Amino acid sequence: MSTTAIPTNTKWWNGGRSPFNASYGKVMMWYFLMSDAFTFGAFLISYATLRFSLNGWVDANHVFNAFPFFGHQDLPLAFVSLMTFILIFSSVTMVLAVHEGHKMNKKGVEQYMILTIIGGIAFLACQAWEWTHLLTGEHFVLTHSGAVELMNTTVSHNPWGKQIHGAAVATALQNTTPEVLRAMILEHNHTVTAASLQNLTVPDLISKIDLNEVYIAQVGPPSFGSYFFGITGFHGFHVFSGVVINIIMLIKTKLDHFQERGHYEMIEKAGLYWHFVDLVWVFVFLCFYLI
Repeated sequence: MSTTAIPTNTKWWNGGRSPFNASYGKVMMWYFLMSDAFTFGAFLISYATLRFSLNGWVDANHVFNAFPFFGHQDLPLAFVSLMTFILIFSSVTMVLAVHEGHKMNKKGVEQYMILTIIGGIAFLACQAWEWTHLLTGEHFVLTHSGAVELMNTTVSHNPWGKQIHGAAVATALQNTTPEVLRAMILEHNHTVTAASLQNLTVPDLISKIDLNEVYIAQVGPPSFGSYFFGITGFHGFHVFSGVVINIIMLIKTKLDHFQERGHYEMIEKAGLYWHFVDLVWVFVFLCFYLI
């Protein structure tokens, strides 16, 4: 039987259409996004496994009820809803930038890329405020010792557990120091002064606290903070990277690099990455803020 030698320089896909009906760059971007999706998926599955295996998880309505310049005004999810709207809005502007690129409209691409960049920076600013508030903001917490304490949040200690009120708070207040009781009164009653509370005993201070209005959070599991700051920080890094990429794309647009090439495919690739970042946020929002 005779065999025919195949030249070593044979090109199997020489010309014609790509077998994936997409350019090499787009296919590689999809591969990258797929691998990144596996990473986020592993993080979120790990979080969900721990979330449903422990009792006494955090109360999202208590953790995420603050708004800039309004404090804790019982506005659960209001701020994160604003963050989500900003990110979705930036995704829409990215779609419009890609659309303008298809029409070879340089000015249109520049306009919508600028809006996309502004949206990404606004989202990062919101996340920075949220992190600062959660890490440095003071919270009244019912500790395992049965007393109410005023503490900050760290990754290893999260005063964000289930909220209690009424009789449970009344019992805990008996073991609470006068300093914390005065702070509670001053936070909920703006008509009194610190000087007027200075010489009052613990029973007198407790009598000035309306147990129907005071909600105390029990100490939550430290793992929540570790996962929350880890996963939202990882997503925030992706948003930051996307903003940097979009700025580079904007500069290249202004320098007419894409006009000279005759296409704006790089804007499409940046758009794929940006939409992926938006999609991941939907799952982060679901896992941490809603469930």
